[in-house]
Amino acid sequence: MCGIAGWVDLERDLSRERPVMQKMADTLACRGPDAEGFWLSAHAAFAHRRLAVIDIEGGKQPMVRARAPEAASVLTYAGEIYNFVELREELARLGHAFETRSDTEVVLRAYLQWGPACVERLNGMFAFGIWDDARQELFLARDRLGIKPLFYAVRGSTLVFGSEPKALLAHPAVESEIDDEGLAELLVMGPLRTPGCGIFRGIDELRPAFALLFGRSGARVFRYWQLESRLHTDDLETTAATIRSLLDDIVRRQLVSDVPICTLLSGGLDSSTVTALAARTFAREGRGRVTTYSVELRDAERYFVPSDIQPSLDTPWVEKVVTTFGTDHHSVTLDTPDLLEHFMAPVFARDLPSAGEMDVSLLLLFRQIKKTHTVAVSGESADEVFGGYPWFHSQEAIEADDFPWSPVFGGCLEFLAPGLAERLRPEEYERARYQQAIAETPILPDEAPADRRMREILYLNQTRFLLMLLDRKDRMSMANGLEVRVPFCDHRLVEYAWNIPWAMKSLRGREKGILRHALEGVLPDDLLWRKKSAYPSMANPSYSAALKDRLARILVDPAAPLRALVDVDKLRASIEAAPLENELPGFQGPSRTWAYLIQVDEWFRRYRVAIVSS
Repeated sequence: MCGIAGWVDLERDLSRERPVMQKMADTLACRGPDAEGFWLSAHAAFAHRRLAVIDIEGGKQPMVRARAPEAASVLTYAGEIYNFVELREELARLGHAFETRSDTEVVLRAYLQWGPACVERLNGMFAFGIWDDARQELFLARDRLGIKPLFYAVRGSTLVFGSEPKALLAHPAVESEIDDEGLAELLVMGPLRTPGCGIFRGIDELRPAFALLFGRSGARVFRYWQLESRLHTDDLETTAATIRSLLDDIVRRQLVSDVPICTLLSGGLDSSTVTALAARTFAREGRGRVTTYSVELRDAERYFVPSDIQPSLDTPWVEKVVTTFGTDHHSVTLDTPDLLEHFMAPVFARDLPSAGEMDVSLLLLFRQIKKTHTVAVSGESADEVFGGYPWFHSQEAIEADDFPWSPVFGGCLEFLAPGLAERLRPEEYERARYQQAIAETPILPDEAPADRRMREILYLNQTRFLLMLLDRKDRMSMANGLEVRVPFCDHRLVEYAWNIPWAMKSLRGREKGILRHALEGVLPDDLLWRKKSAYPSMANPSYSAALKDRLARILVDPAAPLRALVDVDKLRASIEAAPLENELPGFQGPSRTWAYLIQVDEWFRRYRVAIVSS
């Protein structure tokens, strides 16, 4: 998958700036444990850390190709292009002579042929930078759904970029600072982020489906893809057949790898679908059994309390998939001490506070997988694309003029320090971000109000909530040098599903009803129609007790950064009053807020973040 970094300065010579580029590259070593590479010139310098997946020998980077000897273009790239075989054939017909069989060279030659418009032809997950020496111009691009991250900072004639903020912070022009907007994102929106916001002052994230050109005339950011609303004319059976055909093709393409590949299996509809289709592909191609991995939390059955977000345990359903499709399964069991020992690891992986123990358990699962595999395939994003969350089916959430997940998140708001709350105006800030998202939603003219509202809810989830999950998946996996692929994020499937009417999406009154109907005959019926259950969370009171104690100790530490951000007395009283027994799973319950605030304190300490005026 790889980690990328770059520095462009049109007014100074960068050819001797290898030490700076080395520092930037070193921060991304976990993303690319197999090799590193550098390319430096008068006005551009690139670094690359490689995770070798396709064409182990030929895909080394940064990669240099040229239209002519005096017109070199240089690429540093992270990702996978799933249609690279077809693109390679098309480019060969246009006269390109390939030196490798890597998708990396396909991306670079696509740029040489079509310029910035090349991104419109790419099917995959990617973030890359290309320096065009002839034009003295940098081109940055990010995939349509935001599977791969890309951050940048402009400082006058300088632009620096990287896969993660930590790479930019290693550059002398970028300071570890946060202003009021960043604080609002951290404490009001967190752990979600508004698309494009890098939290650190002066660091921006290139939004999904956007690209950037930087040259003598400055920086220009533009969108190259967006959802288009139009009338869906396919009947029920045609729609189901199209979804199934697309998924067959998508999973087949995403199983291409020169290194060991496995699937993540939770026992839910989405991961079971990916596993079933992978097993069929492996059987057709004579590749043996699919390897699957799941995570379990010790004593989950003992402390399990059914809820809307987690109505049943996953283990029996994982076992059913393993038995049905004959996978080579491995279950990773974690206990409270495991989660507490590694509790802060996601902060450095994300460069931000995280979603608590769910990030920790995912990171530890990926650490175990990496011992035997380099690539995993996941069922992420089916809920956002097909409407799988409880709030899609709650009239109260649908009618609320707010982010539908707000009742579950937002636990920090009531504890903001009074002076800070007056400054940030959290309700106004969240409201503005919500209205911004609604204004972006591509609406179908003359659509019924109820259908229009469901389109808005879907857009909020696909462009906001999903980004948090994709960021989580990328950071926890790449912290272990593991590539994770997400078939349900294929833009062809997303485009098609976008216009399926809500009545058809929610067929039989069920979440993801049309997806379930499309997969009839692929999965056993009881598994196919199983009610969605969220990613497992630790319900053992020993975990909540440890967080309670840790947060209480932070609040009495005079040097704790958190004390300046919260109403200490109110938070302390809440901690003392909170019960530990029968806490709701998932994002609900006080321990999620405690975990987030503990990590906020650690983030300020570890990154030495300075609060500055906006």
